[in-house]
Amino acid sequence: MSNHPENPVPFPYKYDQTQLESEAVSTGDLPEASIIEKMMQKTYDMYADLTSGEVARYIPRLADADPRWFGLTLASTTGSAFSSGDSRQEFSIQSISKAFVYALVCDTRGHDEVRERIGVNNTGLPFNSVIAIELNAGHTMNPMVNAGALATTSLVPGASWDDKWDFIHRGLSSFAGRDLLLDDEVYTSEMETNLRNLSIGRLLQSYGHITVDPECVTELYTRQCSLRVSTEDLAIMGATLANGGVHPVTGAQVVSAAASRDALSVMATTGMYEASGDWLFEIGMPGKSGVAGGIVTIAPGKGSLATFSPPLDSAGNSVRGIHATRHLSRKLGLNLFSSTARL
Repeated sequence: MSNHPENPVPFPYKYDQTQLESEAVSTGDLPEASIIEKMMQKTYDMYADLTSGEVARYIPRLADADPRWFGLTLASTTGSAFSSGDSRQEFSIQSISKAFVYALVCDTRGHDEVRERIGVNNTGLPFNSVIAIELNAGHTMNPMVNAGALATTSLVPGASWDDKWDFIHRGLSSFAGRDLLLDDEVYTSEMETNLRNLSIGRLLQSYGHITVDPECVTELYTRQCSLRVSTEDLAIMGATLANGGVHPVTGAQVVSAAASRDALSVMATTGMYEASGDWLFEIGMPGKSGVAGGIVTIAPGKGSLATFSPPLDSAGNSVRGIHATRHLSRKLGLNLFSSTARL
């Protein structure tokens, strides 16, 4: 699923340029509810029959996913939500958890320490690259690839591993506004096949970049990736980051505005792995994908779009999710870089 560094992943999703005539802009508010509802359903209908991509198989349990599943949810910073398709179908959050755990760690450790310890630059290499560590003298480059995510998880506060898990579980559940459950089957399947992550953890330990038991860190990271969410959950989690860390429905301050800003910054530049540059150029929003087929994207101040569809492209990103997100970013004015002149 990952590419050799000499053969970067293309962004092979062509967009009908004639549709740009009705493109919305990022300034101002979201369109009115009736327009959003219509556009969400239209976008679902446009891409529901796509057959490109392959369901992830390197984690055996994920291979059982129905490739026809396709769900969309847009949640606003005012608490409104709009969904189409399989928006209540639950799936494991996987790598999307990296963004929210990073925000939680930034909230407790602070901007400077986390930047120094984890890094913020794109590796240009696959998400599970070992070479990226060796090329940077054992230092992780960003929290959205596995090495940086393991290092981030190692910084979670707690006197015991149970305390650390409680912090992660409570934190991610607070983002969602409900108690997220662990998918025991996915967790077991990942624990049986995560030797590469364990090796990355041990390599980081050998460089002194993590100072705790790498086996425990890997197990903790695997657990956070195995929590079950739907697009309705992910959209409200993203909308919390879009709202300065305040949950749009519960009103709880989940993380600080500064931690939200830091998480969105690294999502924008590294959240889609080696396709992150193309993603930002074409879609113009901070985003994070997961190997189960989820994608969450955030329009700061406006809200968040979450998609779910298991078939992935060669970079590990959902094919239907990319198409739908790009279309909606243009039609609903979510692209941060789309504006008009002030007259």
